[in-house]
Amino acid sequence: MAEVIITGADRQTLGELGEFGLIAELRNWLPPNSRTLVGIGDDAAVLATPDGRVVATTDFLIEGRHFRRDWSSATDVGHKAAARSLADLAAMGAVPSALLVALAGPADLPVSWARELAAGLAAECLRVEGPGASVIGGDTARADSVLLAVTGLGDLEGRAPVRRSGATPGDVVAVAGPLGHAAAGLALLSAGIPDHRLVSAQLRPAPPYDAGPEAAELGASAMIDVSDGLLADLGHIAAASGVLIDLRSAALAPATAPLLAVPAELRHASSTRTGRIPAPSPTTSPQPESPELDAQQRDVLPWVLTGGEDHSFAATFPPGARLPSRWTVIGTVRPAPGKPGPGVVVDGQRWLASGGWDHFTAGQAQQ
Repeated sequence: MAEVIITGADRQTLGELGEFGLIAELRNWLPPNSRTLVGIGDDAAVLATPDGRVVATTDFLIEGRHFRRDWSSATDVGHKAAARSLADLAAMGAVPSALLVALAGPADLPVSWARELAAGLAAECLRVEGPGASVIGGDTARADSVLLAVTGLGDLEGRAPVRRSGATPGDVVAVAGPLGHAAAGLALLSAGIPDHRLVSAQLRPAPPYDAGPEAAELGASAMIDVSDGLLADLGHIAAASGVLIDLRSAALAPATAPLLAVPAELRHASSTRTGRIPAPSPTTSPQPESPELDAQQRDVLPWVLTGGEDHSFAATFPPGARLPSRWTVIGTVRPAPGKPGPGVVVDGQRWLASGGWDHFTAGQAQQ
């Protein structure tokens, strides 16, 4: 990413710069890509759509819910805001092409913060292979705290969209990308350990965007990005497809390796900070028996199974599909029994604790 040079406008607040001054600056900070026919500055943008179809998605990023400004830099927020929508597009088998970003914030927000936000958005868009994606428009408004609404647009390049409803018994279940890293990073931040290597997974997730179109080319029957937790998100595929997804904890053992030392680090931080609330630990969740995992692996397995915001990809493939090494087979698709019906099991057992995030319940989705 190019170095951000501080200008006179950066030393102002949004209230001093004004709405139209901000829009003019955004036009300079967010260059278009080759698909953008009309970009920031008109009533609407115009985007070339070679496929003739547009894949579209929308995500919120809300201060205090999805990020904290005392934890995240504005650049972090830009990366995260872009990643959430870009990953949704890739999970449909599309190549992300553009973002529309609506930004609301307080009048005293420094212009430098908005500029760094734009730098993060632009840098994350450049992680998309090919011509990349770009921010082509949006809106601005005043609010008491920072809120971003990001609409992503993507191109299927002639492929059929990969939906959640195509999994069939006999398919294998595979994932591409890390699992549980963002959840562990959040626990480390909560414990006051901001310099741990896993914290970046929470502040600035880095989805493997090209894995989505790759899965579509490999014949994926269903796919989803892991935003709310592996169990919760695979549960959406199971429900839409009317199947039972059976995960093997032994196949998830490699995903636990980067997380194994974290519980001890959290306990140490809690014991050495008098008066601090102990950091969240995965050990508070009921554990499956998982006899093929050792005690340390079982300790962090809940992060792998229920931690969201890694934005990795989970997909089902026909049996015998030849998958590249970055796709790890973690289970199989089976017919759903009459009761309890479609869902996800781990080593043949239902997960009794929460399966992931749900905004409108107590926070956690049940399987």
